[in-house]
Amino acid sequence: MTSLPNRELGAPRLGLVIDLDTCVGCHACAVACKQWNDGGHMAPLTDTDAYGSGPDGVWFNRIHSFEAGTEKGGCGSRTTNFPRSCLHCEQPACVTVCPTGASYKRAEDGIVLVNEDLCIGCKLCSWACPYGAREFDQDVGVMKKCTLCIDRIHNETLAETERVPACVMVCPTSARHFGDLADPASAVSKLVAERGGYDLMPELGYEPTNKYLPPRPWPTLALDERVTRDSANDDLPLHGLLKWADRILAR
Repeated sequence: MTSLPNRELGAPRLGLVIDLDTCVGCHACAVACKQWNDGGHMAPLTDTDAYGSGPDGVWFNRIHSFEAGTEKGGCGSRTTNFPRSCLHCEQPACVTVCPTGASYKRAEDGIVLVNEDLCIGCKLCSWACPYGAREFDQDVGVMKKCTLCIDRIHNETLAETERVPACVMVCPTSARHFGDLADPASAVSKLVAERGGYDLMPELGYEPTNKYLPPRPWPTLALDERVTRDSANDDLPLHGLLKWADRILAR
């Protein structure tokens, strides 16, 4: 089995902070991840029947959508989009079960990676990971996973603003943030503290590095109050784009 590295107290823990309040489930992060990594550190990424009836393949980032229940005030259910990828745990079970040392954690930044030359495709790491973050590439017979785009974030030939994971770079709503979560003064750590960011399934003790920011609560204005308020605004003049939108929606 594989041992975890001795990491110094306060050593960098590079990871993601994902805002579930602003994620719109557009899948831009998943597509950008697929595109970058298909030519990057873990390339190639298998695609099977990509445009057929049974598409399949290797994706490091997947987005799930859930109905999150009924909010107060009669708003009805709320859809929450939940991106899922490797959480780069501080105590990763996927590493400690690996019989060859192929799955390992880097001491210098805390990123969990796979050495394809050592991987025998036994899938023990995927069984040990409770987050479903491991992907088995059938074409080459090895496990693959999110690398936090190590070939971007440490690439000094790129502009500093571009040294972030591909998923962060393309997010249209800025729902994804990247940084050092071991540094309490970093922008991502401050964001977690301000918004009550949380670990996914903390009771397991794996100490995931990536954090999620919860959706903000909806306004609790009662439904009848909304109707009264909206009716009071019916006679207000509409201008420009608002007037055009009103005509379209009234059809």
